[in-house]
Amino acid sequence: MYRCVVGAALLGASFVAVHAQAVRPFPSNALRGQLVVTQPPEVLLNNQPARLSPGSRIRGDNNMLVLSGAAIGQKLLVNYTLDSSGQVHDVWILRSDEAARQPWPTTRDEAQRWSFDAASQTWTKR
Repeated sequence: MYRCVVGAALLGASFVAVHAQAVRPFPSNALRGQLVVTQPPEVLLNNQPARLSPGSRIRGDNNMLVLSGAAIGQKLLVNYTLDSSGQVHDVWILRSDEAARQPWPTTRDEAQRWSFDAASQTWTKR
């Protein structure tokens, strides 16, 4: 019985570790930038004033939701999307392996000129 419990615990722990490093599929309109939450919903995005949209979501490096108030004052390297009115809508705080994926567009202009491969989550400059 003891071996079964230990085995199940080890299997569960290894699943969590593998699952945590799974590739997160970012959409093709995701841009990269630095986000600082100042006073929610106000933020600085690439050192420029911006605003979180109603219903915006911030996902931590473990893909769990992060409340904007918990991120106040932190400089975060993120991928993000904007809604139709230009407000920050979806935010993913990047892990080191995700941050290492280069190049990644930082402006809508770059994203329109580059090509995105959703399967490999990579951008190619045309």
